[in-house]
Amino acid sequence: MEFEKTKLGFSLGDPNGIGLEILIKAFENGTLFKHCIPVLYSPISAYRHYEALLETISVEHKIIRDADNASEGTLNILEIEPSDYIPTPGIATKQSGELAIVSLLAAVEDIKKGKIHNIVTLPIDKSNTHSENFRYAGHTDFLADTFGTEDYMMLLVNDSFRVGVVTGHIPLEQVSSKITKELLSKKIDILYHSLQFDFAIDKPKIAVLGLNPHSGDNGLIGSEELEVIKPTIDKYIREGKLIYGPYPADAFFGKKLNEQFDAVLAMYHDQGLIPFKQLAFDTGVNYTAGLPIVRTSPDHGTAFDIAGKNLAKSDSLVNAIFMAKRIFRNRLDYNEINKNFLDFKFHKREKFSIGVPNLK
Repeated sequence: MEFEKTKLGFSLGDPNGIGLEILIKAFENGTLFKHCIPVLYSPISAYRHYEALLETISVEHKIIRDADNASEGTLNILEIEPSDYIPTPGIATKQSGELAIVSLLAAVEDIKKGKIHNIVTLPIDKSNTHSENFRYAGHTDFLADTFGTEDYMMLLVNDSFRVGVVTGHIPLEQVSSKITKELLSKKIDILYHSLQFDFAIDKPKIAVLGLNPHSGDNGLIGSEELEVIKPTIDKYIREGKLIYGPYPADAFFGKKLNEQFDAVLAMYHDQGLIPFKQLAFDTGVNYTAGLPIVRTSPDHGTAFDIAGKNLAKSDSLVNAIFMAKRIFRNRLDYNEINKNFLDFKFHKREKFSIGVPNLK
């Protein structure tokens, strides 16, 4: 299938963080314009503020009023209100949080209309985005709800190292009670299908970590492995799928066993993300598996401590851009082969449906 440039929407994130800085740095040398048509949803005043702070960095850009009018070879800035917003780098404010959500909503509206094809979300600060009007822990939960997706997963990706989590942003004391055969099976299914559908891996090989130290030591240190995790894995093995475990997390990563698998499924947030960020903090990508759209993000936060100081690196964002393009292409190829684009059981599409967009 012929594949050309896609329109890639960028939600602003918190304008007082490093989002705009790394975006400008990412497009500085113009190389990325060969791979996408970028549309940034931002007040032009906020963009110009960071352009002035960076001084020696200049990016070709133009202001547009409609994503349909986005041009190749330039950073298209679709201006949102308030148009005169001036960032205060390093400080989380109520207004900066509200602006992050306004930008996100604008990008989502345009992808629903087919005006852009994929979304890259710049980092937000959860402390100032959560409100009566936005009751979500972050981008992932909001996007899943918006597109009517019940089965989804946060997936951290760097080259061939992929880590998903069974439980996400919940207190550690709740993790054990949340891990059931039903939930574990659901997460394995999402991860397995994403590896096929999004990453073009025909027969994925997945490692599942245990919950307890030493994976429970045969029941001496907890029973979750014997009662929930291993029986679930055995079910997939009987089906002929390459699902292995449960592995003790410390020894698994200590021996670099992750290099032998297409993906790793951790039981909780820090179990998977600490080793991932230790190995790929500046280069990793946050991807939401299971959505009917392609959404990627840098795997770091707003970094208020270095915002506005010209210290932020754009590597993770650049990787997020290329990953969005690659996954989008894989989905198109998958559709060409299987003739059932986005029609699989993990997507609940009552609220939203999507077809193959026309690439210009």
